[in-house]
Order: sequence, then C-alpha cells, then structure tokens
Amino acid sequence: MRSIILFLFFLHNTVLSSQSVVNTVHNLSTSGPGNIRATSESEVCIFCHTPHNSNPESPLWNRDDPGVIYDLYQSSTIEAAPGQPDGSSLLCLSCHDGTIALGEVLNRTSSIEFMGGITYLPSGSSNFTSDLSDDHPVSFIFNSAVASADGQLNDPALLTRPVSLQEDKLQCTSCHDPHKNIYTDFLVVSSQYSELCIICHDRSYWSPSSHNISTASWNGSGTNPWPHTPYESVTENACENCHKPHNADGKYRLLNYIMEEQNCTVCHNGNVASSDISSQLIKPYTHRVESYNLTHNPEEDALVSTMHVECEDCHNPHAINSAVNTAPYANGYITGIKGIDQYGSPVEPIQYQYELCYRCHADSPSKPSGTTTRLIEQNNVRLEFDINNPSYHPVAGIGANANSPSLIAPYYDENSIIYCTDCHASNGPSSPAGPHGSIYPSILKYRYEKADYSVESPLTYELCYTCHDRNSILGDNSFGEHYLHIVEQNTPCNACHDPHGISYTQGTFTNNSHLINFDLSIVNASGNSTVEFVDTGLFSGYCMLRCHGRGHGAGMNY
Repeated sequence: MRSIILFLFFLHNTVLSSQSVVNTVHNLSTSGPGNIRATSESEVCIFCHTPHNSNPESPLWNRDDPGVIYDLYQSSTIEAAPGQPDGSSLLCLSCHDGTIALGEVLNRTSSIEFMGGITYLPSGSSNFTSDLSDDHPVSFIFNSAVASADGQLNDPALLTRPVSLQEDKLQCTSCHDPHKNIYTDFLVVSSQYSELCIICHDRSYWSPSSHNISTASWNGSGTNPWPHTPYESVTENACENCHKPHNADGKYRLLNYIMEEQNCTVCHNGNVASSDISSQLIKPYTHRVESYNLTHNPEEDALVSTMHVECEDCHNPHAINSAVNTAPYANGYITGIKGIDQYGSPVEPIQYQYELCYRCHADSPSKPSGTTTRLIEQNNVRLEFDINNPSYHPVAGIGANANSPSLIAPYYDENSIIYCTDCHASNGPSSPAGPHGSIYPSILKYRYEKADYSVESPLTYELCYTCHDRNSILGDNSFGEHYLHIVEQNTPCNACHDPHGISYTQGTFTNNSHLINFDLSIVNASGNSTVEFVDTGLFSGYCMLRCHGRGHGAGMNY
C-alpha cells in the first residue's frame, strides 16, 4: 500500500511539473527548453513578473506598456467592437508584438542578454507585430447582447472555465494560459475537433456538416492543407480546415489563404476530398472564381447586384453535407445558402436548387447575356421557367406539355421535374456534381451543337438525347418533320427550340408551345415579313418563316 501511495505522489508531482511554465518555451531563463533563452539569467518568472514596483500592480507585471497603436481586425459580419488591446492582451503583446526587447524588464537596470544575439522576438508565427488585423480580435466586450446580435455565438453568461472573460472582455488569456502548454500554443482547451472554437462559436448547420464530421485525410500529394496544425483529418481540423486564428493570410475572415477559392481547392483537388474541383475550374467554360477576390460579402443581398462568383456564393462551408434530394429540392451541397424564389423575393435558406441559380441568372442587373439571338429575347431564367408560361423546361414545376412520347429514364413521364444541373454541370462521367467547369459552352454537361448545318449524331445533340429518346425524335413520333429538319437539312435543335422557356409576358400558347422561339441567325422572315409558329393541336402546326432559303407557310413551302 505504501508503495502505491508513493507512486501516486510522484505521479501527481510529475503531472504538475509537466504543466509548469518551467517546461515551456515561456521559460526564457538559462534552463528553458526553447531556442530563445537568456545567456546567464536563471530566474524563470522575472521575464514577466516582479514582486515589487510592478506595472500594472496585478499581475505584478515586470514589463513596460508597448505604447503602440495597433491595426485591428475588421469584418462586415462582426457584431463586437474590438478596441485597442488592454488588460492581459496588452501584457502579452509587450513581447509578442516585437517592439520591446525580451530582456527589457522593470526590475533590472540593464537588459537581460539572450543567446545568439537575439534581442526582440524573432519574426514568425509568434510575432504578431502591430498589425492585428489578421488575428482573432481581443479586448472587446463579449456579452449577451453581442451574442444575440450575432446569432451564431453562445451566450457568454453561460461560459465556464477553462475559457473565461476579464471584466466581460475576451482577451488573449481567454484562449491561452501562458503558464501551461498542455495543448499546443498554450491553449486552455485542445483545438482538435475545434473543441476550443465551439465554446464561443455556434455556427448554424455546423454539427452535421461534412467539414465537421468527415474523416478524410491528406494523401501526401501536393500542398499540405493543414500546415499550421498537427491534426491529420478534416474532422480533427474542423474550423482550421479554412481558418487560422493568428497571422491569417485572408485577414477579413481569418482564412488560411487570401485567394478565397484556394481555401477550398487545397482540399478539393483530389488530395483530401474525393471530388476534384480544381481540375474542373481550369476547363474552357467555368464559373470563374479566380477572376474575383474579396468581392463576395456574406452580408450581401440575395440578389447579386455586382457580378462576381466565388465558391461561397453557392456553398456554405459551415453547412455543406452529402444529403441527396430529388428535384427541385436543394441537396446538401448547397444547404444554408440564400437565393431568389420563383416570385423574385429573397429567401434564406433556399428550399429549391433553382433559387440559388436565380441569384445571378434572373433579376440581377449584371446577369450574363444569352448566347442565341432569339425572336423573343429573354435572359431572366426565372421568367423563362415560370409554370404559367406557354412552354418551359420543368425546373420550377411539372412541364406544360402533357404529351411528350420521347422522354426516357430517369425522366419517364410528363410529371418529371429536373434540376438546372441536369443540363449545366461539369462534363465527364467521373466529374463531381455541379456547374464547376465544362469543355462545352454555357457549362453544359453534354455536347449541344447550335451551329447551322450541324451533322446529326448521338453526340452532336447528346444533351437532348440524355432525356429524349433519339429513335423517337428521328422517328417523328411527336413532330412529323423532325427527321427532315435534323438529319436531311442539318438544322440544329436550337434553331427552333429555346431550351429554358418562353415567358407568358412575351409569348403565347399558340405561337410558343413546345419551346418554339426561333434563332434569328438561322431563321428569317418569309415573304409576308412574318416569323412565327402556329400550333393547331396535338402534334400539329405550321411555321411562317424562311429558313435555308426556303419559305414556309400554312400548307405550303415556297
């Protein structure tokens, strides 16, 4: 029994000793374990504390006030008001801003000398300089009002140790204990699994998100996605997959990289995440995220007024998950994103996938222009997909055409609804879902030739034939002259059909059923200056126009 008691006694003292400042790099004396230590000074605490004539009195501080005006963290989403560092944060900065010599203490008449001729804290991750704009903010009031205004912070009134506030302010010592380095960086709680971050931060959707629970790890190729942490998987790094609390390159959100997409592609290049987005973004037709930087603002309106596109315009990194839905409902990859609904009103979060696309491709004043000169021009896809239209592809609801015999799996019948991304997505069978990049114009998933005199083949109109049976189309099951136009006359589908739809504010059920809206670069007016299609009933109608040098009219060609 006595031997057990002695063992426990020594074990207890060993643990206490391992938690002492003596065994950390904050021991700057000759006995210190770090590379920065004094040449002859053996006292350990003297570099920070003195029993007499301290300044301030508590905690018996032995160093001068740096007297520096610091550049502070800024963000459009912060509800707190960071001020110039005070309290314990100012004490920490008396070494960590690199402006006061390490050996310059109040109770010594001359500065303590350090090995290697070191005078100030060397440049590096521990020297924050006077620029704190790339560091987690400190010295701000953190109270229930701030938490409530932010909406994604835990109520600080419920905070318990080891994280604590000083006079209602968050300070360096809220997260760091300068005397103990049980965890890395003198943290009071491990940063693994973002255990420290979630004490204060309560991000919406975070708990089930992929960036919180994925066990994916780096395969060792390319750039190390986690150079500033010791952890080896997505779930272990959690917040620090994207964020760096000190000396962040992307200072406005404390992101690891200033180029916003790089925070995504460092993992989404096939070296961590299974989906290789990087290879899609270098294709000829993409959402060109590399063309914009620091333009996206999380607080911006749902309707995009100044054209830009960043990964976070379509993906909420705190919410993204692998949940799969059926059209038109949004899947997990675009969970927690704002958008525009079918009525033109802002929504957050979106319920349907098309609401995300409408942010830029509907009422936005800087929306992309169309690529075909149509008889009826309309670039607002929200109006094109309106279910009150004479015709439209069934994105916002079931289609208008009750008789479409060419439909094939998985679009078996006229009650099917499709996603925007059934047509607009990365090409290639192994490509990740979504419109990241394609070899085909308009970021189309499959080939869709629009030029006049295109020779028909299964590949020429692969996009159409993915949903519509080629044999049915060329067999004239729905229109008696499909074969004549497509095969014999080499007329592209796009010459007659507008793939999105025709707004009821511009078209009619007589002239614009079946997505009829002519390409005026191919079709022009006939002898009576008319360009129109006239629907006369089921699988019946005629055109008034001139195409390929031939006139078309009611019951005649001329």
